[in-house]
Amino acid sequence: MPTVDRVLPGETNAVIDIQDIHTAVPAIPGLPEEPGDGAEPEPRISVIVPALNEARNIPHVFARLPQVDEIVLVDGGSIDDTVAVARRLRPDIRVVRQNRKGKGNALACGFAAATGDIIVMIDADGSTDPLEIPRFVEALREGADFAKGSRFRPAGGSADITRLRRAGNKCLSMLVNVLFRTRYSDLCYGYNAFWAHCLDVFELDHTSPAPDNADGRLWGDGFEIETLLNLRAARAELKITEVASFEHNRIHGVSNLNALTDGMRVLRTIAREWPRRTRVKRVAERQAR
Repeated sequence: MPTVDRVLPGETNAVIDIQDIHTAVPAIPGLPEEPGDGAEPEPRISVIVPALNEARNIPHVFARLPQVDEIVLVDGGSIDDTVAVARRLRPDIRVVRQNRKGKGNALACGFAAATGDIIVMIDADGSTDPLEIPRFVEALREGADFAKGSRFRPAGGSADITRLRRAGNKCLSMLVNVLFRTRYSDLCYGYNAFWAHCLDVFELDHTSPAPDNADGRLWGDGFEIETLLNLRAARAELKITEVASFEHNRIHGVSNLNALTDGMRVLRTIAREWPRRTRVKRVAERQAR
């Protein structure tokens, strides 16, 4: 099973230098630094990194980033040095403050701020390997609208998923494949990339203030965002390609994911999105008559 080097600067008494972070990782194949005369401009790549108290993990993540055009760190109100560490390591980084709570809202705010032609979403805890970004970019350049990470494709895998979560993910994936006529092998995974011109189909709200409810979130602001993106990509009939990905354990800290409560949110997301797909299909059929 694939693994990556998990040794951190603090474990070796080494010091990460800003120059090292820019030069220690390869450029994305097929993306020259300067296009030749008359050549079509290469797509600009924006990487969105939602983060909440990830100061100890950011150095590992940034050290493995390939050369990209823009990094957008979306801070969820960290009380540690997440933002300061990110700015020290990458002075060119863009920092966005999310306006509500949850990973879904963080991604929506990051997507809205991105200026690249390709948008890639990764986690700040080290569970998604930035060195896999070229795989996603390649899938998009080969014709996909939405490159969807999967831990259950050949060469994929997970060091983090439990038997309960694996079984739940499989059942939910099968349900979505029947209802939405998809072929997803991994519904609940958040490593994805897409062309920026597809952003509107996701209909994400990044401007509304926090609602006056128990958790201060709108629907889609939580971990259900991963399922929501997959369902709306299917509903819009985007060309979707699954990309094999290996999920690693979080480096430091404890995950906020709860298999039971978040699993129920995913199930509710499927129930909420299914009638919408049916209505869209009926409208399209009436217009075709």
